[in-house]
Amino acid sequence: MDKNQFQLSVDELPTKWYNIIPDLPEPLPPPKEPETGPSRMEYLAKTMTGECLKQEMSTEKWIPIPEEIRELYIQAGRPRPLYRAKRLEKKLGLKKVRLYYKREDLSPTGSHKVNTALVQAYYAAKEGKDTLVTETGAGQWGSALSYAAKLMDLNCVVFWVKSVYDWKVDRRTLMKLLGAKVYSSPSKETKTGREILAKNPTDPGSLGIAVSEGLEYTDTHEGSVYCLGSVLNHVLLHQSIIGLETIKQFEIAEDKPDLIVGCLGGGSNFGGIALPFAGEVLNKKRECEFLASQSEVAPNLTKGEYRYDFGDVGEHTPLLKMYTLGHKTEMMPIKADGLRYHAAAPLISSLRHHNIVKAVTYPKDEKTIFQAATMFLQSEGYLIAPESSYAVRAGIDEALKAERAGDEKVICMNISGHGFLDLFAYKEKMLEA
Repeated sequence: MDKNQFQLSVDELPTKWYNIIPDLPEPLPPPKEPETGPSRMEYLAKTMTGECLKQEMSTEKWIPIPEEIRELYIQAGRPRPLYRAKRLEKKLGLKKVRLYYKREDLSPTGSHKVNTALVQAYYAAKEGKDTLVTETGAGQWGSALSYAAKLMDLNCVVFWVKSVYDWKVDRRTLMKLLGAKVYSSPSKETKTGREILAKNPTDPGSLGIAVSEGLEYTDTHEGSVYCLGSVLNHVLLHQSIIGLETIKQFEIAEDKPDLIVGCLGGGSNFGGIALPFAGEVLNKKRECEFLASQSEVAPNLTKGEYRYDFGDVGEHTPLLKMYTLGHKTEMMPIKADGLRYHAAAPLISSLRHHNIVKAVTYPKDEKTIFQAATMFLQSEGYLIAPESSYAVRAGIDEALKAERAGDEKVICMNISGHGFLDLFAYKEKMLEA
């Protein structure tokens, strides 16, 4: 039988996370304190777990995954399969291009976010915390942290971008079933939220606002710890499990990717699959290109400036060297709201600065995005998240471009999440258009 699925056994689950920092072309610019105000580094030390902050600054190339976390990964269904998209290839008429996709949608809450949520919950429990606090955009991260908190017998508080909170009722139900308290952001629970609502009671919110609220809430509630779902180094470190598995799976498939494609808002799923491959490129072990697929409402890698900026609207974080549109930038809501963030992770930004990562943006009406997702559903049979649809759109476009040029090419797309709780968006974009 001609295989189209490549799976690892539980015994083949990676035992270490990969940290790309030692392999970067130049040292990663460190976080900085702003010229005025209190120390943001001390603020983070007060609101986040010590082990995550230790990993954030680590220059060790390989960081062991504790046995307890590997057991949690297995509980959550790791390792996850790599698929050859043969039916999609046929639908597109591809002869020289091979398409693959990594299935991160198979986690208990339907996305890659579980990979770091379990780790952060585990460390928080070890450090004696009782409540995890966070932000969420599309709702995938809030769901993942709610799940991880419950497994570790912790409470969870989620500040959810208002424009998505209002229409993703079923995902809100999932978080609440997992025991989380979920607030529409901007909310009346924090000073930041109240100030924003006083200026504009109908403010749709943003990830930058939700991050500010989460940090402020953590700072004022004893026993709480803040967990971030993207952008920071330790988050991308935990997500490297995706790429490490994928490297092994391509060896089983006796093939190798020429291009890795992923959607990108802050950078967690893109970094998760791309960074282990990028490390091998930097060490001259392979040749491969990397393409981030974004929305034109948040084109941080294509139109942002590479400079120091805050990670949140309320300016609670240290200044990070990133490609940024500016932390006060207002961005219209889209259905793939997980991509609506003003800046890209410092690690991804560094690789972009050295032209190792490239980026493409798609129109804000998302018409071509949902068309690609529907084609994927009708050929491969899987309903994927709006965010993941950006990866598929870019993968299809690159495949057709290579096919027209007569080039043989292998493209791997990361499917960051499923779309079963996004059916309202599919109905609006594809059935009521």
